[in-house]
Amino acid sequence: MYIPRHNAETRIPVLHSLMRAHPLAALVTLNAGDLIASHLPMVLEPGANDADFGTLRAHVSRANSQWREVSETTDALAIFAGPHHYISTAWYPGTYEDGEEVPTWNYAVVHAYGPIRVIHDPAWLLAHVSSLTDVHEAQMPRPWKVSDAPSDFIAAQLKGIVGFEIPIRRLEGKWKVSQNRTRAEREGVIVGLAQLDTPESLAMSEMVAKALRG
Repeated sequence: MYIPRHNAETRIPVLHSLMRAHPLAALVTLNAGDLIASHLPMVLEPGANDADFGTLRAHVSRANSQWREVSETTDALAIFAGPHHYISTAWYPGTYEDGEEVPTWNYAVVHAYGPIRVIHDPAWLLAHVSSLTDVHEAQMPRPWKVSDAPSDFIAAQLKGIVGFEIPIRRLEGKWKVSQNRTRAEREGVIVGLAQLDTPESLAMSEMVAKALRG
């Protein structure tokens, strides 16, 4: 990924935070000479130490051909997209001074790379879907658990999926949040986004403000 120095984010806790907040990733692999991608909710398991980037776990339908082409030498790329928003020239003071401004798009993304392993083990799959469910049901008034369903029903469902595990070997983070603009321009972006008052604009406004605060 092309990452100008001022857009680089290398702090592992920050990268992990975005991955957990936006867990639907695009999983990309090269299969028999063709690129293939699946959009999957992933579980990030923490690493054993600061040098360990952690492990990603996910699953696909058995009908999804992506898993069939994966071998022990296959590398995978998981792309996690965070907040993003269009940035209008109307928010830059220079637009009204000399007109020499162009719009852009702000965003934050994480690319996770590593070897991918296919898993068929029912015990692993049960633990994985239970973990995935627990994470996302935690916000519900009455959280549902996999164990709430009949065990024979769950066993039948597990036969229809295949697991993926990716020990992360490299992490790249790109936070394009107006860092290359002047303070006045960044303040204009913060206000402009806030005035739109949408969940997306407010999230990006906060990211630009946080970067400005350092």
